[in-house]
Amino acid sequence: MKKIKVAILFGGKSAEHEISIRSAENVVNAIDKNKYELVLIFIDKAGRWFLDLSNKNTNEVWSISIDTFKDPIAYSFNGGGFFIPDASNTPIGIDVFFPILHGPFGEDGTIQGLFRIMDVPFVGCDVLGSAVAMDKQVMKRLLAEAGLPMGKYLTAFRDEIPTFEQVEKELGLPFYVKPANMGSSVGISRVAEKEAYQDALEFAFDYDLKVVLEENIDGREIECAVLGNRLAKASVVGQIKSTHAFYSYSSKYLDEQGYQIIIPADVAPEIQQEIRQIAVKVFKALDGSGLGRVDVFLKEDGTILVNEMNSMPGFTSISMYPMLWKASGIDYPDLIDNLIELALERYSEFKKLKTSI
Repeated sequence: MKKIKVAILFGGKSAEHEISIRSAENVVNAIDKNKYELVLIFIDKAGRWFLDLSNKNTNEVWSISIDTFKDPIAYSFNGGGFFIPDASNTPIGIDVFFPILHGPFGEDGTIQGLFRIMDVPFVGCDVLGSAVAMDKQVMKRLLAEAGLPMGKYLTAFRDEIPTFEQVEKELGLPFYVKPANMGSSVGISRVAEKEAYQDALEFAFDYDLKVVLEENIDGREIECAVLGNRLAKASVVGQIKSTHAFYSYSSKYLDEQGYQIIIPADVAPEIQQEIRQIAVKVFKALDGSGLGRVDVFLKEDGTILVNEMNSMPGFTSISMYPMLWKASGIDYPDLIDNLIELALERYSEFKKLKTSI
């Protein structure tokens, strides 16, 4: 049987560059090498694409060394396909792309738009689903239109910043200041006093032109993984318990004791079912496809409030998305199979659409 050639893209022009590398390592080590042939593409922080021509199609445990990515690559149209010239300038045809890219230029619709222009199948949400899931303000507006419950929020631009007094009146104290388009808790601050407000804004504006201010919600942080296209399904739910004031970048990635993952979460069956139903509704409201991880807050009185959806969640060995599916009966290699099959299925549907009258 001919192997499916999968291009794994990782790195990228994002503050989540290093997380992407760690996710890619896990996918490369877990994918079925008997079924897939890998082509590894590294995108550096300047946005340049490089190819590693050494063989990664063995079952040996592999760690990414950026030094091996020495061959700059180009891409061009060729009969509607996406081709990458190797060292001998011979095109390498790719069957499906797996962009393990987090944050801007990776899960915000930009590279998805490139794939659509190139007319190639790719894993994950499409252009619109990626863009709206990435932009927290637009996401909240769509979720509100769909009637999904959320916490209160405000939006700030550099030329339109609410005063601390206005924020305190609308959201109470403490509140959170976040870049609208960023993940992995990058650029987030918890503000409990006026003196911290300006620094929090500047920190968030370092990463985006638009900032979201969110009320503090006292409740457990519950996460649910979604898999599928229009017929999406939800996993069991898991809980994140942070040992820090909030689930920050450092508590996620720099402090080994920064958080605890509980799978399945200690939640009543009827509440878990409600969260799973909400997760699928969020996925559909944001035009999700392939995969997504929906995060909610569960208050003491049983109220569920949607926090956000991540359209390309982490794939490290300790990431919630693959762990939730493992607890739901889908191991890591099978999860990758599912995602690739969903990408090819969606592409097949697109190819049936007319392009002329």
